[in-house]
Amino acid sequence: MLEEEQVALFLASRLIARGNKGTLALTIMIIAMVFVNLIFLPSIIAGVVVLFNQQTIDYSYANLVIEPKEGALLIAKPGTLVEKINRIPGVAASTPRYAAGATIVYKGKSTTPLVIAVDPDREPEVMKVHTGIISGDYLSGSDTGQILIGTTLAGDREQKVERTPTLGGVDVGKTVEVTFRNGVTKEFRVKGILKTGTSLIDNNAYISRRDLAGVLGVEDPANQILVRTQETGNENAMRLLLMQYGVQEQIWTWQDKSADFLKSIVGSFDIINLISTVVSLVIAVVVIFIVIFISIVYRRKQIGILQAIGIDRRIIIKSYIFQAIFICACGTVAGCTLLLAVLQYLAVNPLVFPGGPVAPLLEAGLVIRSIASLFIVALIAGFVPSWLTTREEILAAIRG
Repeated sequence: MLEEEQVALFLASRLIARGNKGTLALTIMIIAMVFVNLIFLPSIIAGVVVLFNQQTIDYSYANLVIEPKEGALLIAKPGTLVEKINRIPGVAASTPRYAAGATIVYKGKSTTPLVIAVDPDREPEVMKVHTGIISGDYLSGSDTGQILIGTTLAGDREQKVERTPTLGGVDVGKTVEVTFRNGVTKEFRVKGILKTGTSLIDNNAYISRRDLAGVLGVEDPANQILVRTQETGNENAMRLLLMQYGVQEQIWTWQDKSADFLKSIVGSFDIINLISTVVSLVIAVVVIFIVIFISIVYRRKQIGILQAIGIDRRIIIKSYIFQAIFICACGTVAGCTLLLAVLQYLAVNPLVFPGGPVAPLLEAGLVIRSIASLFIVALIAGFVPSWLTTREEILAAIRG
């Protein structure tokens, strides 16, 4: 068997050496581009998912979300509970919140966003909403009658057609009317405009829990406690630990709260990725198949002569398979070089998505699967045309 491979390798080397160098180089570059495409798009998608996950933690839910006991509307004694949670090992910080819908009116324009009442002193220890202020200032612990407005909610006076209801371009220093669910209406001065790049957050409004206490007539209102853990990725273990320390309220991880939305996003990306992968592999098969097929057509007489002098058809088939593998190997090496250059560039100059900058996330498993897929299609593209041709009668092949 080893002698067969040696003869097949010799024949393959002669085929490559005597073939058209321009065609060979172009084929290798096409395979290199296919290899880059197999890895680049999934890497971008992985980077987008990582960005979304991090924004969910930083701006929406932190690592853990504690909600009232089943059947209750508020968390009992949230201040005491926060102090208790902060003493649990593995917890970095926690903060109470109250989130509910409300109606905001400005110059005849009204919308019903989510209004979130926060503790301005504790909130920055857990969340990063305060880093998104693009105009004005963040709330302070002594503030009353002040409100933060997300940039999407604030709107733009110059925009003629609004995709979502907005306040028509409210600015810092302006006054808006907020009507809460209990029917109480209160005026607030816009202290800041925030932009996080996350549509769910940029359509919210933020006030102080001190203001909300006066509106609801409750001393310490909270229907959420957000918990930032020291490590991300161990949320389930931390949830069990909080329960062991006597936290009786409902505890959710950020994955639980964003599961449906994340599943729809990832599901859509998976479909796009599958289509791109299939198209890329089909292109690779077709390109290698055509190159091998044309090579075989021009050498039908030589193949017939080789068979006539006693060269087994298996050796001839293997020689074309080796040629296809050589093209695939060179294309993969060229693709790796090109991909590394692209990744290095994007690491310095990441792609800017609506949610923020995204750099490709390269996974070793993805690279291995892509290389394996290319070599499998190379084997198929090298085998099929050579197998079909060597089935011909020797005399028919020699006559051409």
